[in-house]
Amino acid sequence: MISTFVFWSPFLLRATSWFGLTIPSSNFLYIYRHYDGPLYAVVAKTLYKPELIERFILDIKFANEYFAAHLPLYPLLIRLFAPIFNYSKSTIFVNITVTLALAVFFYNLVRQFKLTKSPLALTFVFLMLPRFLIVRSVGAPESLFIMLVLLSLFFFEKKHYLLAGLFGGLSAMTKTPGVLLFPAYLLVFADKLFFERREAESRSNNLISSRQARTINWNKLFILLIPLGLISVFYFYQIQYNDFFAYFKSGDNIHLVSPFAAFNSSARWVGTAWLEDILFYFFLYLMAVITLKDFKYRSFFYFSLVFFTATIFIQHRDISRYSLPLWPMAVIAFERFFTSKKFLIGLILLLPAIYLYSWNFSLTNMLPVSDWTSFFTK
Repeated sequence: MISTFVFWSPFLLRATSWFGLTIPSSNFLYIYRHYDGPLYAVVAKTLYKPELIERFILDIKFANEYFAAHLPLYPLLIRLFAPIFNYSKSTIFVNITVTLALAVFFYNLVRQFKLTKSPLALTFVFLMLPRFLIVRSVGAPESLFIMLVLLSLFFFEKKHYLLAGLFGGLSAMTKTPGVLLFPAYLLVFADKLFFERREAESRSNNLISSRQARTINWNKLFILLIPLGLISVFYFYQIQYNDFFAYFKSGDNIHLVSPFAAFNSSARWVGTAWLEDILFYFFLYLMAVITLKDFKYRSFFYFSLVFFTATIFIQHRDISRYSLPLWPMAVIAFERFFTSKKFLIGLILLLPAIYLYSWNFSLTNMLPVSDWTSFFTK
């Protein structure tokens, strides 16, 4: 919470000049207007109904189908608290609350699985990735999505497949990449089956092999809840839009093109040749995948592998946001480095730069809103 309040400070204090940055008409509306927070508020209030979307007052006109790209779980939570806070404030309240829960869960995850000797330090590092600092402090679904993914992985490793499938399905109802947990779990099962058969063959024990072949853990079928979560979203779109495939007609929001497609300055969602930072993200996360290859908890490796493979196909400038679910995997993979005294000193010394980046980013990534009437509950 302290790190978030520091991020909010120039807007709470209405500072028009802040460490060299000029903030015209500084106020907390900068936080409320941050993309895509207001758009999730639209979904929360209208629940995708075209007639209600058309009556919602926005400075930019979006096609009704555009909002299908904003999946419903986060908006439903916003709607739950909107009678108390209104829709704009609720986007922030839900995200901050979920982020606190995520921090506590991540701390307990790495501690229970004994992934580090410094769980508190590792949790601090996890929370302070610059792009994550921003999205966890404004209206955004990333904290919710990451928490649901980690919950699914946690229960999968505990062999509680019902809960793994349930939380995986909820993640797919938050952001479509949540469905990538499903192929990751299938790869875990295939990996285990291959290992068991190879071990049985090496022992020349056909009896054991045949018994294992006949033994089926039907609870594993609960991972089918993951694709069913996404299918339920599409069914909801059928009800609201009268179009089961509305997500795929939401405009230019499906960015999977070709390997390393982000390196195309002429692409609509790239628009610049200054892309060297993306290479560093790719390198970091690829090294995390390689490091996790022999990791005890196999679902962490296979999820990282599947998600990274999908990420390199994304044609978008904001790879740092799209790849955020890989960040906790990288933190775990390199926990010794990230909890070392040298790294923590360097992180503390660079905190001013992290915040300046965050404030500067927040001055430009805003949806124009001149009339807030529609964001209230009535």
